[in-house]
Amino acid sequence: MHLEYPAASGGEPLVAIADLSLTIAQGEFVAIIGPSGCGKSSLLYLINGIAKPTSGTISVAGDVVTRPSPDRALVFQDAALLPWCSVLTNVAVGLQIQRKSKSERETVAAELIKLVGLDGFGAKLPHQLSGGMKQRVGIARALCVDPEVLLMDEPFGALDAQTRQLMGVELLRIWLHRKKTVIFVTHDIDEAVFLADRVVVMSARPSRVIEEVRIDLSRPRALDIENTTEFLQYRRQIWDVLKSEVTASWAGGA
Repeated sequence: MHLEYPAASGGEPLVAIADLSLTIAQGEFVAIIGPSGCGKSSLLYLINGIAKPTSGTISVAGDVVTRPSPDRALVFQDAALLPWCSVLTNVAVGLQIQRKSKSERETVAAELIKLVGLDGFGAKLPHQLSGGMKQRVGIARALCVDPEVLLMDEPFGALDAQTRQLMGVELLRIWLHRKKTVIFVTHDIDEAVFLADRVVVMSARPSRVIEEVRIDLSRPRALDIENTTEFLQYRRQIWDVLKSEVTASWAGGA
């Protein structure tokens, strides 16, 4: 698969992704890591269908992706909640777009609010929530349409370090309960190793897959697993691959 952006003012086209090939199994949790500007977010947009590859195809469950679909939900770094709507209404917005009945919307949304640990907050407005709570609402909103694939674009990047770690634990709990396919973009190696079944390392632009690391750590995972020899070995292995690509991205002005 290949992605390039048109040239500006008669220059050369910007090649964002070149000859990228990746297969992800149903129910797998895959973390995508790579230098800034290498096309990680673009890859999620392509899978979601809000962007199209210049050449090649993307398929989900055997169907070629040509546009967004409820079987793929995207969670952004900014939860992007509707500030005038309650938590319940924000979570149910996808079902409202699908013209589901009010009773069905409220039943499904209430179940997911409870799943993400916000039971009792359904009537609150976004400004009454912490950053971590807003991200939980964003995850619940994505799950509300019951997607097959959950695409997560650095969803915890704006959170403080402590909240970010706890949100990782919370995400794994939700994932083990729902067993969706998750594709999770991050810059944080520890986060990638802690969360994923497999870490995919992408090169500097034009991006391609340069390493796939299978994370054979038992589940469920607690935060103290980050202190184990096995965890530290995975972290070192990924950094050894990634550091030259980060240097290359600096040299290229990314």
